[in-house]
Amino acid sequence: MSMKPLEFDRRYGELDQVISAYVGRPADDTPERPGQALTAYLRHTWHSRPWALPVAEQQLRTYARNPPGRLRLGLGEYYPVPDIGLPEAEIQQWLMLLADHIRHSVEEGEIPPPAALPETHWEWHARFPELGQFLGGWFSQDMPDEFGDHDAAVRDYGSTTDRTLVARLVGELHELLTLDLDEGDYSLAVAELGMEVDPPAPYGPRGWLAHVADRLASPRAEYGPPSPEDGAGE
Repeated sequence: MSMKPLEFDRRYGELDQVISAYVGRPADDTPERPGQALTAYLRHTWHSRPWALPVAEQQLRTYARNPPGRLRLGLGEYYPVPDIGLPEAEIQQWLMLLADHIRHSVEEGEIPPPAALPETHWEWHARFPELGQFLGGWFSQDMPDEFGDHDAAVRDYGSTTDRTLVARLVGELHELLTLDLDEGDYSLAVAELGMEVDPPAPYGPRGWLAHVADRLASPRAEYGPPSPEDGAGE
């Protein structure tokens, strides 16, 4: 039978974070240097959850030394490493290489410097998790069928989401806006974070994000619950 969430996290939780950092990225790590995906993982984790790095190193080594057989994978008792473009015979060696790089980073205190802009899809979502939930959940390609317009979707988010999460989103919006990127980088940001529709006229991505931050920073009564004419979804 499949593992319960607590057992999964104990054995593979941080391993899964490392592997997830490779979504859309090649496993281009070499003995001399970590690749872009692992560098992004190290950068974000050093600055947000440094205690997780030794856990990742230990889980990677344990998995590499005791790879699961097909039967136990089928039963859901082991973590199945997704396809990362490496032959199956090279996976164990690659996992040990990642563990070596993480150990070296911790023992030598080699911390990737902060980046003005996240460099991978995983890093965008790790750095701006609530913004990813907001854009991916309320502004997917289905948004025009669920809401009358962009403001209706914003009102729905604001009226149905816990105020703590709304405040977190406002903080992430201000952090992103403070980076003072050009309009092309803001277009990249909203796309990476799950937005599948264009901002409403006359806004560009940056102006619309600032507008959303202002709206959601206001007291709940100012944007209120969605009205029937907004066309809000269930």
